[in-house]
Order: sequence, then C-alpha cells, then structure tokens
Amino acid sequence: MRILIVEDQYEMAKLIADRIGDAGYVSDHVGDIPNALEALRAHDYPLMLLDRRLPDGDAIEALSTIRRIRPEIRILLVTALHSTSDKIDGLDAGADDYLAKPFDADELLARIRASLRRPGGRPLPLVIVGDLSFDLNSREAFVAGEPLLLHKREMLLLETLVRRTGRAVTHDTLIEEIYGLSGTVQFDALKMLVSRVRQRLKESRAGAEIYTARGIGYLIRTARA
Repeated sequence: MRILIVEDQYEMAKLIADRIGDAGYVSDHVGDIPNALEALRAHDYPLMLLDRRLPDGDAIEALSTIRRIRPEIRILLVTALHSTSDKIDGLDAGADDYLAKPFDADELLARIRASLRRPGGRPLPLVIVGDLSFDLNSREAFVAGEPLLLHKREMLLLETLVRRTGRAVTHDTLIEEIYGLSGTVQFDALKMLVSRVRQRLKESRAGAEIYTARGIGYLIRTARA
C-alpha cells in the first residue's frame, strides 16, 4: 500500500517515510502542492500525509482540489499548527484527521491504521487464486486458511500481483509499488524477489504461481495442473 507524503522539510519527510516503511507501507514524497496534485492524478493513493505550511501556502486551501481528484482518499494533516482553531479549520476544510508536530511515531501509525479502517472506505473482498487467499484490507495472505508468512517486500510483490490477478504487471509498475518512486532498484533485485515468492508459494502448496510475461513483467494465476 502506497502513501503520499507532502512535506517540504526533507529530514521530516525522511523520518516519516522510514517509520511507516518499517510498518510495511511504501511512500512517495513531494514538497509542494503542484507536485502533490500531479502525483494524485498519476496514482490511486488510499492515504496522504499533508503538511499545512508549504512553500506555496496553506495546504488546506488545496483540500477541495484534492477531493475532486481523489474523492475517497484519506487525508491526515501532519503539521506544527496545533491550536484548537487550527485543528477545526483543517477538519472543516476536508481533512479526515489532524496530528500536531512533534508527534509520537506510534501514534502516527495508529492514526494511519484508523484512517484506513474508517467507514466510508470500501472494504475489498478476498482475492482467491488457487488455495491462496489475499485480504486486501488487512494485507495478509493465507493458504488453505493458514497464514502465509512473508517479508515486507515479498508481501508487497504478492499484493501488487493479486490486485491484478491474471493480468501482466509491468516491471516498472512492480518496482514503483514495491520500492516507491524514489527507489533506485536494479531489475535483478526484482527478479530475485519474484524467485523467493515463487518458492514460498510452491513450498506452501498455494495452488498459485507467478508466471513471466516476456518483455512485460509478471502475472499470478492458478497453477497449471
């Protein structure tokens, strides 16, 4: 799952990206509203972390535009403006939640989880491929009802593929979804990651297999008998 961080202070953005990355989220970072709007048009982020004080002004003035582009996105304001009136202004302008700096990293993660669970978002059905099932809401995988334990990037690869079951996913899309826009990843790293997940699916008898779409990328579907 990818989260958009809109923060003009690089060190703060890196701190947030590292913390949510440890929790299994991929993040993209931009530093102003024009680049944020461009990113939102290009990618369907479920959540954005938005600073209010940006080089181009108060970000709450852009909330209506953000809502027009991505009506269902969750917006969590993360800002040094912490008075009660500041919070009211942000929430009334269209934000879903408001977190004042400095903040506790565990509280940030809790608010992210709460925002993604909040009613109004559309719960997604299980994706079933062979004996493999993937819960897109909790981002958990199961084989015949038993948890399939994978490392973070292995799970991100599996999630990206099962969201498009039966369709080829390009190398570029996989790299973006797994490593983020700022990641500088060699193709061989993706190839090795696919190999590991293939082996885990085989060992667990998931009945699902990752196939190579030559010149394009990879796809997942029910394993051939």
